Amino acid sequence: MSLCTYECRLVPGLLQSEAYARAVFEGTIPLRTDEELEAQLAARMERQAMMRERPTVPFRFIVEEHVFRRRFGDAEAMRELFDHVLERSAPRNVTLQVVPLEAGLHACLDGPVQILETAEGKRLGYSEGQKNGRLISDPKEVSVLCQRYDTLRSLALNPKESRDLVERLRGEL
Repeated sequence: MSLCTYECRLVPGLLQSEAYARAVFEGTIPLRTDEELEAQLAARMERQAMMRERPTVPFRFIVEEHVFRRRFGDAEAMRELFDHVLERSAPRNVTLQVVPLEAGLHACLDGPVQILETAEGKRLGYSEGQKNGRLISDPKEVSVLCQRYDTLRSLALNPKESRDLVERLRGEL
């Protein structure tokens, strides 16, 4: 069982601080009621517990550098986000890799993707767009997503370099 995530728009939900997630939900259109916003925020924060509760499940994240450079609030909110990302990506079962700005064009430019491997070894893909998402179960399509993800992993900074970059960005605030 594993979850591999590539994100080029936002910090992945499983790594988002509460303030970052709130800003994301507050900025979407159509607007949500306060109750809807609080319910979505609570659900997002509760989902993050799965990474702590499943210490033998690999969670892998590849995130574009510009995602971390995009400001969403003041310096304190950004520091909180970086601290949260560093904390959530610290356990042995979590890997964070950042695609540096210098990496150029690559195989995953079609957009965010997630690849889930079930306990039975079946792989599923999920891709997102504007107000829609698509679950991909066709083995050939999932295989292409895995190849793209693996190619991107080779272009991304290694996990130590990635954490160093996030720490450096935090220090620049």
